[in-house]
Parts: sequence; C-alpha cells; structure tokens
Amino acid sequence: MRTVHSLKELRTILRGYRQQGKTIGLVPTMGNLHDGHISLVRKATEAADVVVTSIFVNPMQFGANEDLDTYPRTLADDQEKLRLAGNTLVFAPTAEEIYPEGLARQTRVVVPEVSEGHCGASRPGHFEGVATVVSMLFNMVQPDFAVFGEKDFQQLAVIRKMARDLLIPVEVIGAPTVREADGLAKSSRNGYLSEEERAIAPTLYRALETTVAELASGRTDFEALETEAQQTLTGAGFRPDYFNIVNSQTLKPATAEDPELTVLAAAFLGTTRLIDNLSVRR
Repeated sequence: MRTVHSLKELRTILRGYRQQGKTIGLVPTMGNLHDGHISLVRKATEAADVVVTSIFVNPMQFGANEDLDTYPRTLADDQEKLRLAGNTLVFAPTAEEIYPEGLARQTRVVVPEVSEGHCGASRPGHFEGVATVVSMLFNMVQPDFAVFGEKDFQQLAVIRKMARDLLIPVEVIGAPTVREADGLAKSSRNGYLSEEERAIAPTLYRALETTVAELASGRTDFEALETEAQQTLTGAGFRPDYFNIVNSQTLKPATAEDPELTVLAAAFLGTTRLIDNLSVRR
C-alpha cells in the first residue's frame, strides 16, 4: 500500500492502473478510522481492483463553532488499518493541495432540495462543503465506484443527486451502518463521549428502533411519534437537534402513502453531536 500527498503523484499512479485495465474504487474519509470506515474499504475491494482511500479533514464542511481544530488526525494508525483491510492507495492531501487559492476563492457545489432540512438546517454550509470536496475527489481520482456509509443518510442522498445532476460517471454505493454491540453507530466523534455519556448514547438507537416498530405496525401520526422520541431522548439526558420521519427518497416529511420511510435523528450528548437513522418498508 502506498500513501501519496500530491495530486500529480496520485494521477500518475492511477494512470498506470487504468492502462492495465483495472477498475478503481474510492472511499472518501476524514481519517481517524474505525470499523465503520474499514467496512467501506472492504466493500470497495469487492467492487474494484484498486481501492483509493482519501484522508482529508475538509475545512469547508465545518462551521465556525465546530471541531475542525480538534478533530483527531491519526494518519499512522489509519494507514495500518487500511493496509490490513486490503486498501491499495492512500491519498492524504493538505488543505493547500485541495484549495490552493483558499476557501474564499473556491468554486462551490450546491445540491438543492436534499441538502435542505435535517443536518442541512442545523449545519449551514455543511453539505456545500461535502458536495464540493467530493466532486473534486471524483475528478481527481475518476473512480468507477465510490462507497459511502448509510449512517450519514442525508450526505449519501446529496452525493447521489450531485453525481446524477452533474453527469459524473461514478457508481455511488451505500454501505450499511456498523454498530457497537449495544447498537450505538460507530463514529469518530464517539471518542469525545465521557464514560457516563457513552453509557447513555445507545438510547438514540433504541429510540429509532421504537419508532420504526411503530411505523411498521401501521402508525401514521408522524408528528406524535417524533415528539414521543424527542421526549425519550430529553429524558435520557440528550439535547435533541431533530428527529424526523421522512420519505426515504426525497427526505421530505413522510406521508401515509410513502412505501419506504427513514427516521433521521441527531442529538447532542454533552458537547458531542450524534447522528443515526433507520429505514422501514411498509
């Protein structure tokens, strides 16, 4: 496995693979890798001959009061995990390599509709930053496949729409959420939780499970279900950001006629913001 930091070297290496007729998969990450990330890499190895994992803490997708400066940078550990997972190439650029003229002068990609609401409402500009850097990575790597986790459900929807709308010839693959034994979704930010908070954190997943079971039973009083879940989270010590039942395709508020629903949730536990989701077909 090789690690490169420059676009020039990345393109040189990938050109050689293409000349050999090999297919290329991409797994974009911000590093600090856990089992969830590694599952994406393993899924990419099933689809492609060559797997490129990018490690880039993208400043464009962080808000003014978010954790850009303290976000963990663990490149050496990440490299070892990727090597063991069968990854081929690590692309770990600097911010100057990605945004040589700075963020203020950078062209940006805005994806309408699916970027709105949910995390898009809570983190203004976040999905603009995600869409911009992913579109750049698609152009830099030119993969045949790209794998993203379903834990970031809205992000996956944004990237799929961006690729469709901009006619980018990349197959976007979603991979199931990887969870701890108690149901908590794997996340780099779980490391911010105190021991007491970590014990409470699985309540978010249990609230999702309860809501999905109610939906599967035929309940369509969506606002009441959302309120009940938020009350559960508040009672456990969370500060809910949102708990929304939506159409799985459009991410708009659910209707009784929708055949597939997704429950999207985000909540703060102390200073840590956790997100999760579950889907149900009725």
